[in-house]
Amino acid sequence: MSPLPSQLRRAIEQETARCDLSSLSRAAAELSENYRAQRPARGDFIASEAHRLAYVAVRLPATFAAARAVFAEVRRLTPEGRVASLLDLGAGPGTAGWAAAEVFEGLRQVTLVERDEGWIRMGRALAKAGENALLENADWVRADLRAVGSLPAHDLVVASYALGEVEVSREVLKAAWSAARTALVVVEPGTMAGFGLIRLLRDDLIGLGGRLIAPCPHQGDCPMPAGDWCHFSQRFDRSSLHRRLKTGTLGYEDEKFSYVAASKHPVQPVRARVIRHPLRRSGHARIQLCAGEGIQTVTVTRSDKEEWRRVRKVDWGDAWP
Repeated sequence: MSPLPSQLRRAIEQETARCDLSSLSRAAAELSENYRAQRPARGDFIASEAHRLAYVAVRLPATFAAARAVFAEVRRLTPEGRVASLLDLGAGPGTAGWAAAEVFEGLRQVTLVERDEGWIRMGRALAKAGENALLENADWVRADLRAVGSLPAHDLVVASYALGEVEVSREVLKAAWSAARTALVVVEPGTMAGFGLIRLLRDDLIGLGGRLIAPCPHQGDCPMPAGDWCHFSQRFDRSSLHRRLKTGTLGYEDEKFSYVAASKHPVQPVRARVIRHPLRRSGHARIQLCAGEGIQTVTVTRSDKEEWRRVRKVDWGDAWP
């Protein structure tokens, strides 16, 4: 479970209190339809302040959970990598900045690039209401990624749920890679379209000399067959407002996402990664892996005590030794 920082949760409550519940509910329903149709979640469809507030209430916690999970894996696999500065492309309300601040203790500088003035105002308001000094002092740059040229150098560059909205995403990737001193992270929705973009950008990053950190355990061609897609899931808490706006009863939701992280420096990726929910039975368990040899299905029986203990704990997205 990925909880929001208490300061961010309070900031969201404070900001959304400015809008009546009926307006938020209508806006949230329109955003949900937009997302199901796989239209840009933060694009021109965000037509009003109610849409922005609804997004902050129902989508920000989800994208925060995905970004935090990806950053945690980058930190785990690159423990010596120094991340003192972050460049967030297509920052929206600054979600990835909040997630990075939770994961990288040495983070001291945040630059957020966003074309929409409304999102910049919202991001600043959340930082102020949440009393987050790092983000209050962040450098907001109003710019359209479709027209971006060179970018200022930062240790970590991230584009989270942003490049799928940009027609020239491959050109933006080149500029982002040039700006990254240490690593580049791209996160997209865990859909066929989202993975299709990630797969394309993964190949571009390898061509640019990137060393894949995660999720891939190898630098070879992606073995995912046509009609399938590589994605992962992160569970996060739902607030009471979130449940009311989405007419849900569960206290949690699962965000599906696809991603790629690449380093400028040599890394040691995992040997294999679990790419589906493990199938567990009383006497055996079956897991699907992506490894250097391609996609494999491994069956572990209870008689293999050591492997059985391991497979009982492993989950979708975890490394497999």
